[in-house]
Amino acid sequence: MKSSRFFKAAMIAIVPLFPILLFLVFYYAPVERELGISQKIFYFHVPLAWNGLLAFMIVFVASIAYLRTQNIKFDILARAAAEIGVVFTVLTLATGMIWARTAWGAWWSWTDVRLVTYFLLLLLYMGYLMLGNSVEEESKRARFLSVFGIVAFLDVPLVFFSVRWWTSVTNHPVLFKSGMVLNGQMKVAFFSGLAIFTIFFIALLIVRNKIGKAQDELIAIKEEL
Repeated sequence: MKSSRFFKAAMIAIVPLFPILLFLVFYYAPVERELGISQKIFYFHVPLAWNGLLAFMIVFVASIAYLRTQNIKFDILARAAAEIGVVFTVLTLATGMIWARTAWGAWWSWTDVRLVTYFLLLLLYMGYLMLGNSVEEESKRARFLSVFGIVAFLDVPLVFFSVRWWTSVTNHPVLFKSGMVLNGQMKVAFFSGLAIFTIFFIALLIVRNKIGKAQDELIAIKEEL
């Protein structure tokens, strides 16, 4: 009941919040001196990346919860989070490539450990979803996915800290560290985007989780007939 109320409130809020975010990004926040207008994609790229990693953290926690309790609701939640996480990760890579073309002069660099680990993250969770669609027996599928979800999560902290541990010619910006400096207006735009995309992510997760539960109930009814 609480999740339904949150979803309705989030959907109502999202309608004006995204136009407000566009105003903050393209009008309120000043143009960055070195990168120019291309820096504006930063306000979308980072929130997308943050919520993608958040989704995979939920997969990790829900997978552990399933193995401990054998409650199918945790498997449903994990699969819902993985699906949304994959979408956010694809969008992160897409916006990152646009950033890279302007800032580095290349769409991609296979020598950059940070890019490769993030691409590996996408492949891992695409494999997670493919595994979920290839095993029919519910309990066996849930166990396999839980183990896979826990192992795949090992790449998440590697992705997060890679921009701090490794340096390269790509010079990926690191927030709150030497590199890109955000003034007050830029911080307002950035944190607003982070909050708005997080609300949007939670709303999507609630919807996908409800759909997953409904699908599971439908399968159970068919098996009883």
